[in-house]
Amino acid sequence: MEAIIFIGIQATGKSSFYKRNFFNSHIRISLDLLNTRNKQNIFLNTCFETHTQFVVDNTNPSIEERAYFIDLAKENKYKIIGYYFNSKISDAIARNDKRVGKEKIPEIGIRSCYSKLVLPSYTEGFDELFYVSLSEGNFLIDNWKNEI
Repeated sequence: MEAIIFIGIQATGKSSFYKRNFFNSHIRISLDLLNTRNKQNIFLNTCFETHTQFVVDNTNPSIEERAYFIDLAKENKYKIIGYYFNSKISDAIARNDKRVGKEKIPEIGIRSCYSKLVLPSYTEGFDELFYVSLSEGNFLIDNWKNEI
């Protein structure tokens, strides 16, 4: 079973990447959809109970936030895969500016998340790590190199 953890600031393509790559194979666990950590945990526990693959589609900027999911997934014998969504903050803000309604978040939220962002590392418990970047509307996936 796979537990996939997305890492990156808002407006870097995480949800679009999920839809293109994991929609038919993994449950999406997202605070944007579920609104509360309690609901998120119910979905997460259901995945463990039913041995279902999932993607955590949140920003997960800190080691501590990722550790919560990694520790639970390891306890349940899941393979942990991380996808780091590489983006300049100016690009993310520009993409966010094109959003409308509830999807558009205040710029201060992006900047705050960016200030907490710590690059993931295999030492956190990941079995695999990848870089994801956007280029002309396409996602480019590269193996992890411990640098941006």
